[in-house]
Amino acid sequence: MKNTIAERIFDFLKDFPPFDVLTAEQLIIIARNVKVIYLPKDKFVFKIEEEIHDHFYVVKDGAIGIFRKEDQVLVDECDEGDIFGLRAMIRKGNYILSAKAIEESIVYSISSLLLEEIIQTNTEANKFLIASFATNTRNPYANDNKGTLFANVKSLQKNESSLTEVQSAQYSKNPITCQLKTSIQQAALIMSTKHVGSIVITENQKPIGIITDKDLRLHIATGRFSIDDPVESIMSSPVITYPENISVAEAQIAMLQHKITHLCITKDGTANSVLTGILSEHDIVAIRGNNPSALIKEVKRAKTAETLQHIRKKVQQLLQGYVEQHIPISYISKVISAINEAITQRAILLSLEEMNTPPPVKFSWLALGSQGRKEQLLITDQDNALVFENPPKEQFDVTKAYFLSLSEKVTQKLNTIGFEFCPADMMASNPRWCLSLDEWKNQFHSWITKPDKDKILLSMIFFDYEMIYGDKNLVDEMSESIFGSIGSYKIFLNFMGLNALKNPPPLSFFRQFLVEHSGEHKDQFDIKARAIMPLVDAARLLILSNNLKGFNSTIARYKKLAEVEPQNKDLYESCINAFRVLLRFRTQQGLKNNTSGRFIDLKSLSKADRLKLKGCFKPIKDIQELIKVRFSLSHML
Repeated sequence: MKNTIAERIFDFLKDFPPFDVLTAEQLIIIARNVKVIYLPKDKFVFKIEEEIHDHFYVVKDGAIGIFRKEDQVLVDECDEGDIFGLRAMIRKGNYILSAKAIEESIVYSISSLLLEEIIQTNTEANKFLIASFATNTRNPYANDNKGTLFANVKSLQKNESSLTEVQSAQYSKNPITCQLKTSIQQAALIMSTKHVGSIVITENQKPIGIITDKDLRLHIATGRFSIDDPVESIMSSPVITYPENISVAEAQIAMLQHKITHLCITKDGTANSVLTGILSEHDIVAIRGNNPSALIKEVKRAKTAETLQHIRKKVQQLLQGYVEQHIPISYISKVISAINEAITQRAILLSLEEMNTPPPVKFSWLALGSQGRKEQLLITDQDNALVFENPPKEQFDVTKAYFLSLSEKVTQKLNTIGFEFCPADMMASNPRWCLSLDEWKNQFHSWITKPDKDKILLSMIFFDYEMIYGDKNLVDEMSESIFGSIGSYKIFLNFMGLNALKNPPPLSFFRQFLVEHSGEHKDQFDIKARAIMPLVDAARLLILSNNLKGFNSTIARYKKLAEVEPQNKDLYESCINAFRVLLRFRTQQGLKNNTSGRFIDLKSLSKADRLKLKGCFKPIKDIQELIKVRFSLSHML
């Protein structure tokens, strides 16, 4: 097969399951019979209800999106080495999902008949097919990263705790319902008689609203509405609906996202089909106590930092499960960030209780860095600050002393929980980062109008702040002041641009990884400094240059940039995809090695892993080229 297309296909497939457990002769047969398909962006491979093909697919280059409800709901992204269309082939039914190229792609089409012949004599490949049919997740058993449908399946060790998140949620199949004109009193009596905490309002068996015990407390017990009023006057509408095969993970994320405690289950997952069930937060808790909702409730009940430390360890287990089950990294970030925020808020409240007096003026606690961007998945060191309302001049020293004392209590608790003290002392317990509103305004104005290397570095960290607790107006006023200073001194953006270019794309001239040349991490790859931060810095700079407020996370920034700069949409979307891969990769490495995941031993990576990382570096090069041109930086480098 030397120097043939089949040889190149053979060389590609041999690194990915189940092809890695085939004999060379078996894989040669497959490689010689592969059909190579080019797919322009938005081209469908197959659609829902389409009759199944007599082959399945492997992604060679690009990305294939798997969609529910035609092309409306993205449920998975397949990239290099990923297999799709396999379960439908085994199930022998029509496709229940659609597959479409979400970027220009090349896929390999492999005959199902050919594979069936081979697996009759290859037990390991047979295990792969059995496992893929048994679950609708990419890899419920392996600890390896995404990139294959299943990792090496030589020993499938079932892990009950991790499977909880991907199993179908058990919901009530007898939802209690009423009509729009049913009185609130009648609805409450029905709920009481049936011993349920919710009632769904339906029309032609379709859900149009819901009332829970909480609604009765808020609207009836407070006297805002009469018990004789119809239920439509207090119902929550529209309802959030999901299909009958909703997983525990999907349910948890949906409840967190929408801040609700009940989901309506319908025949096709939309509000336009028949109601078949109701899924409550209690149902999720019954399945597994270690879920986001239950953990946040534990946080709110915690009385000590030691208790919060115990909860944060559970969060790490939750993160491990999510990563293993290949839940989208964006959702993982939202869930973990929400829990981290609740933990920090509880640490602040416990510290306030320890103070002898209430705060003398209003204040806000700010998370900085990765927590401020809602990208802190692993436990890292603290980065925080505090802003307090301008006190009367004669009360300034006493006021600042109060907040410094409060900050010391909070940062000590966070350290006990597991968030180590910042080595650079960028914490609210440092007098430099515990300032009045006017002091913060002056501080930022100085950084922006008189920039130097240290001030640029500080501003990069402090521009990623997020209010965790306190008075929002203080933070809004501080933000307005910052944007005002940037607007009056735009050359500051050029200095930020130079800083954003300090780490070039992490490949050498010969396409080798740029690694550390000395020190503790010699010959290791710094994924944070060389790959993640260039994307973070670029997004921050571009969002500030567009005078866009309220977009703190890297992905949210690029999404907004794609909206306001449609001519660069493809570039920004490629940055989002690269960032997601890098963030997941760092998280996996951190969990695997019980570290921050920052430094990676390249020798421990498979060829596929190295290729996946290298695939993320082109967007870094392209976004840095855009910055060079936009801010005229070529002559300054």
